[in-house]
Amino acid sequence: MSTENALHTRSESKCELCGSTESLAGYEVPPGSDGSADECVLLCETCCQQIKNPDQVDIHHWRCINDSMWSQIPAVQVVVWRMLKRLSSEGWPQDLLDMLHLDETTQAWAQSTDEGQSGADQVKHIDSNGTMLEAGNTVTLIKDLNVKGAGFTAKRGTVVRGITLGADNPEHIEGRVNGQQIVILTKFVKKSN
Repeated sequence: MSTENALHTRSESKCELCGSTESLAGYEVPPGSDGSADECVLLCETCCQQIKNPDQVDIHHWRCINDSMWSQIPAVQVVVWRMLKRLSSEGWPQDLLDMLHLDETTQAWAQSTDEGQSGADQVKHIDSNGTMLEAGNTVTLIKDLNVKGAGFTAKRGTVVRGITLGADNPEHIEGRVNGQQIVILTKFVKKSN
């Protein structure tokens, strides 16, 4: 069964957010959706356009979320959570968000795009020179680091490619050194060009 057919069967051919039966299409929930029905939702054109274009959001359209927030489908829960975060300044969406409970895995998926975070809320990772680090950057160690539990020292000048950022700690990044994934403090690295 194709993903589109699976979504129509699961949703009874209705938008999984607002219940509309017109202009339906599958929407892959970012990031990294594999295109399976478990990582997609069936949306009407209106919901899809407003999700993709935050500046075109009609707050009144999203009152439908009051019903869809109770869905048991993780992909639907993720989209609902993100829309409620996006609209939370309106008042009533924050009330719904306070009632919404997601399991740990679904919550991590929902938060993986930084939806609804203001610049002040986002965790910023800064290297030893004050340069902002982003996921996927290449950094160079500026100090020999004793890697606890791994039995080796990561030498000064070691290049670490494709770093990942610690989600809740601005001082932590992760990268592969000597074939092992390790946590590195941002004060001990500089961004490479």
